[in-house]
Amino acid sequence: MGFLARTLVTALGLWVATSLVGGVDVVGAETPGGTAVVLGVVALVLGLVNAVVRPVVAFLAFPLYILTLGLFFLVVNALMLILTAWLTELLPWGLAVDGFWSAFFAAVVVSVVTLVGNLVVPD
Repeated sequence: MGFLARTLVTALGLWVATSLVGGVDVVGAETPGGTAVVLGVVALVLGLVNAVVRPVVAFLAFPLYILTLGLFFLVVNALMLILTAWLTELLPWGLAVDGFWSAFFAAVVVSVVTLVGNLVVPD
């Protein structure tokens, strides 16, 4: 799947998460078009965080992955979402996450939507 398609699927997952999960909101967008642009940029930031930070965290947390039979993967996803929200909140727009559990459930929603999107969108 191409980079643009993956970014759009991630933005769609973020939109679904902001719609379904309380405590996860888009900040700094007043119009639907502005929300789409903000979600696209947040998806790019999330992709960058997943490409740079996540491999280091996954390497350090490898024993926890084994101990929890992979369930710690969900915690790492939530932490990457919290880091993305923190990075984008430094700007006048971005993603606002209220606490770990909001990030956890939003990460589950984004993961499911991304999985389905990757199955639907051809390579």
